[in-house]
Amino acid sequence: MSAPVPSPFVPGSTEPFALADLTAGFGLAGDPQGVSVTGISLGTGAVRPGHLFIAMQGVRGHGADYAADAVGRGAVAVLTDPGHADLDLDVPVLTVVEPRLVLGGLAAAVYRTREHHPLLLGVTGTNGKTSTGHFLAGLLDLLDVPNGLSSTAERRVGAERRIAGLTTPEATELHALIARMVEAGVQAAAIEVSAQGLSRHRLDGIVFDVAGFTNLSHDHLDDYADMDEYYAAKAVLFQPDRSRRAVVSLDTRWGARIVSDAGVPTVTIALAGGELADWTVTVTEETQAHTAFVLHGPALDGAGERNIATRIPVLGAHMAANAGLAIVMLLQAGYAFERLKSVLEAPAGMAVTLPGRTELVSGPGAPAVYVDFGHSPHAFQETLAAVRAVTPGRVIMLFGADGDRDTTKRPDMARAAVEGSDVLVVTDHHPRFEDPASIRASLLAAAREAAPGHPLYEEGQPEQAIRLAVSLAEPGDAILWAGPGHQNYRDIRGVRTDYSARREARAALREAGYEAAPSRDLG
Repeated sequence: MSAPVPSPFVPGSTEPFALADLTAGFGLAGDPQGVSVTGISLGTGAVRPGHLFIAMQGVRGHGADYAADAVGRGAVAVLTDPGHADLDLDVPVLTVVEPRLVLGGLAAAVYRTREHHPLLLGVTGTNGKTSTGHFLAGLLDLLDVPNGLSSTAERRVGAERRIAGLTTPEATELHALIARMVEAGVQAAAIEVSAQGLSRHRLDGIVFDVAGFTNLSHDHLDDYADMDEYYAAKAVLFQPDRSRRAVVSLDTRWGARIVSDAGVPTVTIALAGGELADWTVTVTEETQAHTAFVLHGPALDGAGERNIATRIPVLGAHMAANAGLAIVMLLQAGYAFERLKSVLEAPAGMAVTLPGRTELVSGPGAPAVYVDFGHSPHAFQETLAAVRAVTPGRVIMLFGADGDRDTTKRPDMARAAVEGSDVLVVTDHHPRFEDPASIRASLLAAAREAAPGHPLYEEGQPEQAIRLAVSLAEPGDAILWAGPGHQNYRDIRGVRTDYSARREARAALREAGYEAAPSRDLG
């Protein structure tokens, strides 16, 4: 069974925008014929009556092949490149050499998001983007600020939540989402910003009030030639055309480089014991249920040092670092320190749900089973260390690697997994069009080379792999299933097959006679 296709948010109504004004402002060629548009869309499934349909080159074809379908669904005009303008349609066909380069500006104009938008908080980095975004939304909830969210896990407008597609939506969807937020009275929004989103112009037309940087580590070298190019893709977020101010973590060496290269006012944050920073995070307690920490900040207006002592319902110093980053981002956005301190020092601390981020899916008396989205060597190291710190018994690691993605990180993933665990189970993840057996073989070979004699198991089917891991565990042990996190599908030869690691883990626990935690899954 195929997984459901996420449904994007769109505003309930949009004031018509004269197509002639778009042609004049964006250098589009063609006769607009007096037409006005009320929205803009890329895929035919997103087309609504009154939309401008953008027909451009995609991964598996050109949008011009679907232009007639879009018109049939209500599109009143089509924009494409000159090479695909020969379309037999009853609506205006406009052209521009590179449609993607004007997409964000067009969407901003049609949805009026340059003039009307909530406070915008953008977060980038290799790991921790989603967690920081959800911490921001949770903090805004505590402050009673109507808020929105766009993360890898979900899109949210107030209380309404929907499953996400891309980490950073296409510009058409993102501007429509912001317009819907404005319509719903949202005052502040957290948006996860990927390197690909910046490189592929999905963030065009948006300027963040505060940008946050978590870290940078080995990942996505299938999209970027090397780490310097990957860094450069993210660094553009910290220039005046993308953000107004920034908060940067110094917990990886790339943070200092972001600060040096930034073109906007910047403050820094780091875990205690690391680099000197404006703000520091000191972890004071770690348990299976929570991590407590103190955020230390500089004096303000002659007063003493500012401190906030709070807790988060997830594991690890790296998660405390993400929470600290979220707090300082809100301070930089203008929220009052004393108000934040008041809500965060309440007994519940920062009570927020992080879907598929070291999410504990087991109940009392069972081996602790955590499902996590981490899929890089750095993420494995941090999360395994966090699990180890609160586990009296053994740590069992279960993971697979993405097919048709960065293959250079696989040996490092396997080494991090075997070095941080007592038992390792290798399974499949998203094989896509790659041979899953060959992916597993490369992971197992790297693991054996890193730790000869380490207990290793191979089980290709993840449904059986989690049951194997549970059978190997005893109460007091912990299982970390890294990779699938919140996702509700597996990509097998281009088909998004319905699948939930959290659901399978709970079922495996119950079949073994253990109690599972209640489901909080979306979708």
